Amino acid sequence: MIWSDKGFLLSKLAFQENSIIANFYTKNHGKCSGIIYGATSKKIKNYLEKGNELYLEYNSKNENALGYFKVEIINPHTSKFFSDRIKLNCIVSTLELIKILTVEGQENFRIYKLIDDLFILLNKENWSYEYVFLELNLLKFIGFDLNIKNYCKHEIADNNKIYYIENSQKKMIVPNFLIEDRKTDKISNKDIYNSLTLISEYMKKNIFIPNDINFPISRNIFINQFK
Repeated sequence: MIWSDKGFLLSKLAFQENSIIANFYTKNHGKCSGIIYGATSKKIKNYLEKGNELYLEYNSKNENALGYFKVEIINPHTSKFFSDRIKLNCIVSTLELIKILTVEGQENFRIYKLIDDLFILLNKENWSYEYVFLELNLLKFIGFDLNIKNYCKHEIADNNKIYYIENSQKKMIVPNFLIEDRKTDKISNKDIYNSLTLISEYMKKNIFIPNDINFPISRNIFINQFK
């Protein structure tokens, strides 16, 4: 099986002496894994950073065999954010979520475009606000549409409407911008933290716990920076 495509590097794992097993999310072939021989060489190791977009040539003996990639850099996205810890953690967390939540070999152009959109919004002033909706779209694209309005209740405190979701164990605040008109000038880090925590709890309950999957540490590191 031979094909060419372009994709974002999701993860890499050392393999043998100078090679890696790389996992990409591609435009036309979905999530795919393969060996990159000579990945530790000076020629290519510097652009094999998670999140970078590469041109791929894939070759395998059959659909069930682990093939190998030949790669060329298209856009070194991640290196542009090395000096920003929060944005870098956002990239790592998002890529790990996509790796866990997507199916090998199942094409989904919307997810490929979502990764591309991530690097666009990270250059915006209100990036964290837009990122919350990117995560909600990710859930929608894999079949888990979190329609928050259907779950939340509200109460009035100091003439302000407070939204929340409550179960037998906890009560979680729902930031107003998820329910009402989006007013980016009034959104705080606490709002972002509460939004991402809400999405995390939904993913744990509906995806991670039922499938006995460990919740990624990178996700907790990322959202805790908004506390």
